[in-house]
Amino acid sequence: MGTSRMFRIFIVLGSAFMILLIILYWDDVGTSHSYLHTPISPGPKMAHPAPGQHQQEKLQKQPPPTPRMLSFLSDIDAFVNQFLEPGTGEPTDPVLAETSNQSEKAEERYIPKQEWKVHQMPVAPELRQRQEHRKRLLEEVCANDSVLFPGQKRTFDDIPNKELDHLIVDDRHGIIYCYVPKVACSNWKRIMIILSESLLHDGLPPRDPLFISNDQAHNSSMHFTFNKFWKRYGKFSRHLMKVKLKKYTKFLFVRDPFVRLVSAYRDKLEVGNEDFYRKFAQVILRRYANQPTPPSSVDEARAAGLHPSFSQFIQYLLDPQTEMDMPFNEHWRQVYRLCHPCQIQYDFVGHLETVEEDAAHLLRLLRVDNVVEFPTSHGNTTSSSSEAQWFSTVPRESLRELYKLYEPDFRLFGYDRPDSILNE
Repeated sequence: MGTSRMFRIFIVLGSAFMILLIILYWDDVGTSHSYLHTPISPGPKMAHPAPGQHQQEKLQKQPPPTPRMLSFLSDIDAFVNQFLEPGTGEPTDPVLAETSNQSEKAEERYIPKQEWKVHQMPVAPELRQRQEHRKRLLEEVCANDSVLFPGQKRTFDDIPNKELDHLIVDDRHGIIYCYVPKVACSNWKRIMIILSESLLHDGLPPRDPLFISNDQAHNSSMHFTFNKFWKRYGKFSRHLMKVKLKKYTKFLFVRDPFVRLVSAYRDKLEVGNEDFYRKFAQVILRRYANQPTPPSSVDEARAAGLHPSFSQFIQYLLDPQTEMDMPFNEHWRQVYRLCHPCQIQYDFVGHLETVEEDAAHLLRLLRVDNVVEFPTSHGNTTSSSSEAQWFSTVPRESLRELYKLYEPDFRLFGYDRPDSILNE
């Protein structure tokens, strides 16, 4: 009872402190057109005691609250309320109780309860041990000074806002997902859309993740990411990020770094993709394939039998000029640069190699396994068994340089050094 009361006092004092900050920065936040979303509706009306004469004079000098300010206050109020038991004002467990409640409500919106398969068996001990091992490994590598890599020792506040665009937030269930391209991210994005109900069909969220098209899954407007916080919350964005990182369940999925590179090459450069051809394939052909004037479109290039070889793609990654021009594309950018595992303490680390077991475990951990299921995998088109064949065309010295470039990902996520490839 004492702990509950102290927590409630903490919530009230924290809310009062935030309101005080809002008053201090009223002009900046209330008038900015770049911080907040276009106003939707004013926040709830709040009763206040009658102000004294001095307070009345002060209030008369202040401008009236703008719709944006009211919307902002409403967001803050909703965020605080999610940690209180509805109707009582008493604090409750923000993950277990609230998430369970949301899951039951969501289940009713999707389909009658009796048609759902709800998993009742306990999680196997080996799956829990697997997660403990993966999380412990992250902590050890991040703390190890003998494995230094860019950004390893910086704080969360040091991460530029533009580098937080892969962290998707679902406030309904208290989930944060860092997506890694070429690691089943399309299906996980579909699941995040279903859970957040950012897409409705006939007034209801879809039940089947595969009902959501690939274009919809990757449409940025469907996802609320950390890099969008600044526009909504302004100066309070970092504070709210940290609160959500502490309270929400955070997860990511990874795969063998070299196999991920092969998958990215096959999907974006070997197969015709107009956007990637213009941005990357033309550059690779000019620099490394003796093609000073490559075809202007991917169809013309395919007709001429031209596309970058895998070896040329690796040469492109190793060329210092590449990152001088622009950061690595997300499909081949290192996971530690996408998801910041040394600054964010992830609660669940999934591997594509064990995706079906890990996905079932995660959905039960999130208490949404009675709402959505991870789509059945039909096998990876790029498997680790074909890895040696792909890298056989790459010079040995280049492979060793490539390993150094991606070594942090190998070490952080427990993938063995590919000695059979590097030492042949």
